Amino acid sequence: MTQIPYSTALIIGTGPGISASVARALVGAGVRVGLAARNISKLAALTSEIRAETMSADATDAESVAALFDTMESKLGPLEIVLYNAAARVPGAIPDLDPHEVERVIATSTYAAFLVVQQAARRMLPRRKGAILLTGASASVKGYPRSSAFAMGMFGRRGLAQSAARELSPQGIHVAHFVIDGGVRSERLADPSERPDSTLDPDAIAQTYLDVLRQPRSAWSWEVELRPWVETF
Repeated sequence: MTQIPYSTALIIGTGPGISASVARALVGAGVRVGLAARNISKLAALTSEIRAETMSADATDAESVAALFDTMESKLGPLEIVLYNAAARVPGAIPDLDPHEVERVIATSTYAAFLVVQQAARRMLPRRKGAILLTGASASVKGYPRSSAFAMGMFGRRGLAQSAARELSPQGIHVAHFVIDGGVRSERLADPSERPDSTLDPDAIAQTYLDVLRQPRSAWSWEVELRPWVETF
């Protein structure tokens, strides 16, 4: 199997699902990992398991994001993989939505993603090496009823990823966006016994993230869509 050509990673918006599985897979591949979230107390078990560096950060605040990168690079060395995995949503009919909540959702899903991509690019470009990964969702490409805020935020993230890929790839930075089109298996969302593998296994998702990181630069993907075999397009 082709080795991952990177040695350090920072995962922002870490939780118990996709990002935790990616963290475990990266550590298993010999990559040193840093984890960031607003509330890092929820990461205690994962941190102990994989011996990761952790730091609390507000991804919607430019100074907090810059400080996060500075601190993690002082602990891990130059960051070569950066994954932004945080998101927020507020469901509801358009006439009833609280504008301040919509602003929060868009800030978390799009503006924060920009701040992370900007900091990663500033550090990776002088070395002409690195990978920036962005986790998307069904809402990145499909706007559902009562989900306008989430759709706006995730459409924006996808647009950022596409623009960043076209700008940064020729300079040696691999940018990839992952459309997670389906429910992700968790303690709250078990795989139904009558419909096996009808939810996305986070460990299987992580395998695809690592496969993308292993891609030779002559055949880089900028976007991958992942869905269970029973999910409709």
